[in-house]
Amino acid sequence: MSITIENLHKHFGAYKALDNINLEVNSGELLALLGPSGCGKTSLLRIIGGMELADSGKLLFHGEDVQQRDARERNVGFVFQHYALFRHMTVFENVAFGLRVKPKKERPNEVEIKRRVHELLCLVQLDFLHDRYPAQLSGGQRQRIALARALAVEPKILLLDEPFGALDAQVRKELRRWLRRLHDELHITSIFVTHDQEEALEVADRVVVMNKGRIEQVGTPDEVYASPATPFVYQFIGNVNLFHSRDHAPWTEQHGDAVAYVRPHDIDISRTAQDNTALPVEVKLVRAIGSVVRVEVATNGSSELIAIELSRERFDTAPLLLGDKVFIRPRQFRVFATGDQHELSAT
Repeated sequence: MSITIENLHKHFGAYKALDNINLEVNSGELLALLGPSGCGKTSLLRIIGGMELADSGKLLFHGEDVQQRDARERNVGFVFQHYALFRHMTVFENVAFGLRVKPKKERPNEVEIKRRVHELLCLVQLDFLHDRYPAQLSGGQRQRIALARALAVEPKILLLDEPFGALDAQVRKELRRWLRRLHDELHITSIFVTHDQEEALEVADRVVVMNKGRIEQVGTPDEVYASPATPFVYQFIGNVNLFHSRDHAPWTEQHGDAVAYVRPHDIDISRTAQDNTALPVEVKLVRAIGSVVRVEVATNGSSELIAIELSRERFDTAPLLLGDKVFIRPRQFRVFATGDQHELSAT
């Protein structure tokens, strides 16, 4: 089921939640809505699901306008951050709930309900817990049951609102890998909201980066990380160093009032200046973090630190100590006009 959104607007009083949203979601795609709190991603998800109405614009499911349909008529499954399981019902009854409340002419018989619930519990690998209550489950197990319940009604579209936000880091990592594998089996058009960039980059087919009610960039995880379209995307996804023209960084001088954006792993560091673009700095910190060595340097007289990431192997061939005087230059960078989204240069 494809989704088309055209010129969508949404206000809450004077607050502009969504500002002219245009987006195509491909059938069978797993799409992430990524952005900081208040950027509009949950508002957009709720409008797609029929829990909010847009002020203007179009919302099409497979070319058909669905804005006048209520949530129950859209054939959408919804998974919330805090599970929303019925505490007084067993796991089996929670998953069966959506089937039992269908209109009589659409409701499966009891044998079919049992078959389908058993099949879904096996799919989420929790059939052995069918007679437990939510309070007897871990957070990760509850979220998998919530997903099974959403899938029970055989939705054409699955919406997930920060589905792993209430879980600890290790469980989140396990569940997002599991969700990716599950999606590859089912191929349901799915949209999930997250503010966790690592989660979006690891799980999604494409990522929609949002900011202040607008879409900044849509692309594959590699595209939004390696080729950010705007300064906001550069800073929100991954670590980045900013070099202002006022700091006399050689790679900004020809662009006037501008800022160069450089990833920490895209900076070369050496004992001697390789050419006139090298910037003299002093080593202020050296810290090994797993397979990466983080080095922080500063230009003469500056309190602003520049972060550099080196592999262990690369660092071991030329170790650095605090106070060492060295030179840095970026292997690649992007230059944007100060206070603007306009890109001036990329290399």
